[in-house]
Amino acid sequence: MMMDNHFFHLVKYSPWPLLIALNLINSITSVTKFILTSSSLMCFFFFFISVLIMIQWWRDVMRESLYEGFRSLKINYMIGYGMIFFIISEICLFGSFFWMYFYYSLSPDMETGSIWPPFKVTQMSFMDIPLLNTMVLLMSGFFITWAHYDLTMNSFKNSSISLVISILLGIYFLMIQGYEYVNSSISFNDSVFGNSFFILTGFHGLHVMIGLIFLIVMMVQLIEKKFSLMNLNGFEYSIWYWHFVDIIWLCLYLTVYWWGM
Repeated sequence: MMMDNHFFHLVKYSPWPLLIALNLINSITSVTKFILTSSSLMCFFFFFISVLIMIQWWRDVMRESLYEGFRSLKINYMIGYGMIFFIISEICLFGSFFWMYFYYSLSPDMETGSIWPPFKVTQMSFMDIPLLNTMVLLMSGFFITWAHYDLTMNSFKNSSISLVISILLGIYFLMIQGYEYVNSSISFNDSVFGNSFFILTGFHGLHVMIGLIFLIVMMVQLIEKKFSLMNLNGFEYSIWYWHFVDIIWLCLYLTVYWWGM
């Protein structure tokens, strides 16, 4: 047996990385099918499978931290750096999407009539549903920060209430986004304008779903009182991710809805 003469944690063999990778391939295939045939059944099925895999994977991670004692201070720092680099990679992803949007909007080609938005394409006013969504998401960010403050004050009840409100506001945001899609006058096939609009807002909505799953897992942990002042790392990582989602939406609102009009 190898001796533990280092502070690293060598994880055990796990099936979850391979399963989530295979399921992501299937998810991309189902999204392609949804774009071509408007059949969303496979998208929801593989999304549900991804949620199940994440629950099992996070269960193992929390078990290593809470019950097996594999989380030293050094390892927690390294996990925090990993989360930071993950968020930076997500910023690069959205940066490429915004680059695409600005490239086509600042120099529209003949296919869009050399104007932006294209001729006879009407976009929803930035003072309408998009402004409501912005306020909802900002309020959700406020309550998740307040939940963290209550938790540092050892007020588990108030922290749980604030966290539940934040999750409900995030779900409300997705409902409003779905309502906007259903009642939108543009579609994914409306030239590069429709492509860029639905790619930006759709990927952001996907990240909101991921953030909600993250927050719900943290809520379960909070209800079971598995947090302490010395063990708030997972909760803080979820707050980082949720504020990242907030900032991306603000950039999206200012560019696509306000400046794009």
